[in-house]
Amino acid sequence: MSIKLLAIELYRAQQDTGRIEAQLAAAPLNMPLEAMAGLREELRQAQAELQLLRKMLDDKKGASSVDLHPIRLRSR
Repeated sequence: MSIKLLAIELYRAQQDTGRIEAQLAAAPLNMPLEAMAGLREELRQAQAELQLLRKMLDDKKGASSVDLHPIRLRSR
């Protein structure tokens, strides 16, 4: 996957995580426990996806910087 596509997916995952966090913050105190647990699980999964995408993007950027500066070996 290209860096551009990873960045787009990372942005989408950040938006999803923020949306779920806002839902949890705005949840009424009398919200059923099952619904609250469902939101927390959804947030956990969104955060795991976000973390994975961040790592993938960091790894891809690291590999790209290595490709841009190849080591030149002297011939003997």
